[in-house]
Amino acid sequence: MSHPILNDQLQSLDDQGLATTLACLADTCKTISQQLKRGELAGILGAAGNENVQGEEQKKLDVIANDLIKSALGACEPVRGIASEEEDDVVGLRESAGLLVTFDPLDGSSNIDINSMVGTIFSILPGQSTGPVTEAEFLQPGRNQVAAGYVLYGPSTMLALTTGNGVDMYTLDPVSGDFLLTREANIPEATKEFAINMSNQRFWAPAVQTYIAELLQGAEGPRGKNYNMRWVAAMVADVHRVLCRGGVFMYPWDQRDPNKPGKLRLMYEANPMGFLVEQAGGQCCTPEGPILDLQPEKIHQRVPVILGAAEEVSRCVGMHS
Repeated sequence: MSHPILNDQLQSLDDQGLATTLACLADTCKTISQQLKRGELAGILGAAGNENVQGEEQKKLDVIANDLIKSALGACEPVRGIASEEEDDVVGLRESAGLLVTFDPLDGSSNIDINSMVGTIFSILPGQSTGPVTEAEFLQPGRNQVAAGYVLYGPSTMLALTTGNGVDMYTLDPVSGDFLLTREANIPEATKEFAINMSNQRFWAPAVQTYIAELLQGAEGPRGKNYNMRWVAAMVADVHRVLCRGGVFMYPWDQRDPNKPGKLRLMYEANPMGFLVEQAGGQCCTPEGPILDLQPEKIHQRVPVILGAAEEVSRCVGMHS
């Protein structure tokens, strides 16, 4: 069976600057994939000895992946500026270019040392100025994204990508070195599977407590069906499962730090994943409504996230009303 090659598909885009940027990201993720395959043999495991701007301990591969993507985009002519989870501030590259890229270079880095799934998430926005690059220029609602995607480093390396016309999934062929189109994502409206970190249950808001309690009651409860729970502890892996076979994924607000809106970052986690999920037929919301409609206030802003099967997201959001 013949599978279309990513770079050939990108040539059909109207915006060749976007095509060049996506090809650059895909090629860089191939390099990250190779580093991961060598694991401890390459000396990339363990802590880097630093904290990022979020106060989280950086892993060696967090830094390596960030440097690889930053360097590659720095040489990519269409890219005006970048923002990364691992950078304190936005980085201006070239005032004459037209695209802004935000990214989480290695989502789920706590999984690195146990050889479990991790990934790279990215979002591409249109530039808003021809002058110096500023943080304010990046603060656009997720609806403005011109492309978003992630690369999952698992038993096979896979790229999920949207440019606003559905979600295509590509598998990295280790023989040819090409990303080959292997499937399209479609999230069913209903599901019997959910993903949430149950260890935080006692800290959730009452609406989330009630919603999860319904699911746990199974066929004997108000939902009248049994649910399975899955949790990989890497957003990219849990969302990949939702895109492949349906489900609902949640990382809600909790009262351990009441002033922190959530754990996941809006600009380079929730927005790109929200774009993908909506393009695949699902929903992505906070308790107040669609994530893609939020006006960002700062580059490292956090939000609660409920995404996946439309039936489940609507029910959970409705419980907050």
